[in-house]
Amino acid sequence: MTETTSTTTATTERLVTGRPGELVHTAHDAALGTIEVFVLDPDAHLDVIHAWVTQPRARFWGLGDLSRQELRDLYAYVDGLDTHHAFLVFRDATPVVLLQTYEPEHDPVGECYAVEPGDVGLHLLLGDRGAPVAAFSTRIMRVLGDFLFDSPDAKRLVIEPDVENEPALQRMLRSGFEPGPVIDLPTKRGQLAFLSRERWRRQGVAVG
Repeated sequence: MTETTSTTTATTERLVTGRPGELVHTAHDAALGTIEVFVLDPDAHLDVIHAWVTQPRARFWGLGDLSRQELRDLYAYVDGLDTHHAFLVFRDATPVVLLQTYEPEHDPVGECYAVEPGDVGLHLLLGDRGAPVAAFSTRIMRVLGDFLFDSPDAKRLVIEPDVENEPALQRMLRSGFEPGPVIDLPTKRGQLAFLSRERWRRQGVAVG
């Protein structure tokens, strides 16, 4: 078991929100160290996210062709939405994850399945990792799941990685997501998958 303590300081009933650059969640994990989740600041965090999304391994994120200004404007637009949010996650002061959450009923994915109350859509891009640690991606997903389920009305996480993104599909299974149907979205074929709050609690921490 991974020992983790955490606190979330800005939540709505389903999605965590906050001002650009605001620290909204802190976790202290025995293996990872201190994890901090900040609301993405399109200006202050631009260098980090532009470097990440333009790397070849981030091709499934779909933002590699955007200029710095276009990327900044995109996330400024996201910041103005009530239904979609973006965060930058730090591990011991090193940025490691770009995280996006959304209400599926206000997203194209919501046209591909029967959205249930409490569904939280999720996109996750691993950037850096910091100091080496075994099963990093599984451990960080555990911390982020705790963060997302801190919102009282968040009942189920929904993801739809590209069917050709094998690393993401493997992370999905290791994190306990249950595969649903393959769906056709405007930009990809996605593997729909779900993780309920109850399943999250039952499975505890499985790393490896």
